[in-house]
Amino acid sequence: MTRNHLDVTPAPNGETPNRQTLEWHEGDMPYSQEFGDHFYCREDGRLECGHVFLAGNGLPERWCRPGTFRIGELGFGTGLNFCETWRQWKETRVEGANLHFVSFERFPMHAPDIGRALSRWPQIEAERLALCAQWPDQPEGRIDLNFAGGLRLTVVCGTAFEGISSFSDDFDAWYLDGFAPKRNPDMWSQELMRLAYEKTADGGTFATYAAAGFVRRNLQGAGFTVERTPGFGSKREMLCGVKSTSGVAE
Repeated sequence: MTRNHLDVTPAPNGETPNRQTLEWHEGDMPYSQEFGDHFYCREDGRLECGHVFLAGNGLPERWCRPGTFRIGELGFGTGLNFCETWRQWKETRVEGANLHFVSFERFPMHAPDIGRALSRWPQIEAERLALCAQWPDQPEGRIDLNFAGGLRLTVVCGTAFEGISSFSDDFDAWYLDGFAPKRNPDMWSQELMRLAYEKTADGGTFATYAAAGFVRRNLQGAGFTVERTPGFGSKREMLCGVKSTSGVAE
């Protein structure tokens, strides 16, 4: 195991800096010291993305129609979910369709680290290079990037609750991909799940690798109809669901 640490420079006003301290495991797998967790599944993060986030949200089938389909993501991380989604979008896009991928990320990574983390998957090499070429040197605030084929990426830097609260549009699908619930419970709180529900279009969906009881209860309490389905690899279960028409559960 090799390690490489990102230096964290304290903010001049004493606030928490917007960069994490990384270790690199197995050459190119980033590990967050702050949250004590890897950024993606150690079995195969790209395949997990397809199983959990795309298939769990009924994609790519649901975006095969004219108009804009909007995905919200909790935790941009390395950009793996974005790149795999982009790859599948390019293969399945229909005429007149547009995809807006919006991610909420408190600690945005820098382009060299994104490039290193995604280099293990030749299947998304083109997407990796294009993302890193446009990624700002100092990622902060709101990042808006436009790509060919009707694709737009927005990354809102800061806390998820503040970012989602200030976002004006509703979402057709959610990728709930924060660090493990026991290591980052704020990303799975009932308040945040309720806010996500409120910002979900009628008939909108969510999917997550997490299957912890309190996560399921918070999603149900927010108003989602929640289903347990088989997880990826060694994970027995995952959660997916849809925005209920009956309103928030009591």
